[in-house]
Amino acid sequence: MTPTTLSMTTHIHPHATLPRHAKEVLLQQKGCVLWFCGLSGSGKSTIAGALEQVLHDKGRFVVRLDGDNLRTGLNNNLGFSDEDRLENVRRTAELAKVLASNGVIVLCSLITPRGVLRDLARGILGRDFSEVYVKANYATCEARDPKGLYAKAANGEVKQFTGRDSAFEEPQEPDLVLDTEQLSVEDSVFEVLEYLRAKAIAP
Repeated sequence: MTPTTLSMTTHIHPHATLPRHAKEVLLQQKGCVLWFCGLSGSGKSTIAGALEQVLHDKGRFVVRLDGDNLRTGLNNNLGFSDEDRLENVRRTAELAKVLASNGVIVLCSLITPRGVLRDLARGILGRDFSEVYVKANYATCEARDPKGLYAKAANGEVKQFTGRDSAFEEPQEPDLVLDTEQLSVEDSVFEVLEYLRAKAIAP
């Protein structure tokens, strides 16, 4: 532990807040975190956005934490090195933890390419964490290329591109798999809703 860290931790005194149950009763829902991981172009953000709309229409309070959006603000000082990816996940998970503990349904959409990163998020979020693997292979995502990133990667304009320059480790035991080579956005949202119903989180 560095002197700076020691000084900070010895001067931090967390304050009690209203209990989680009180917030969940007010919102009439249970807080949770759905962590959508997968290659760029697999459909993470699209599915999360459609799910957010459906849950909102059903009267649920939902917050989306999208990797691209977070990198324009909270995580705008981070690159794509292993260390920066880890810090990106840590910050996002800590933010999601605060929201879930206040009764919010949180949808996190981050590539999260390595098992160690997903384990980090799981360790921070505990029982609130659900890993949703949005599955599509590199060729499929390259054909979709909604952001033009695959074309740039092929031309050497994007470094450390996941699936090409750095590996994506498939989740071994995700809570839910959405194979977007087979499922439409609507079908994927239905699968997530069924999962949430089974956990008594969504109607």
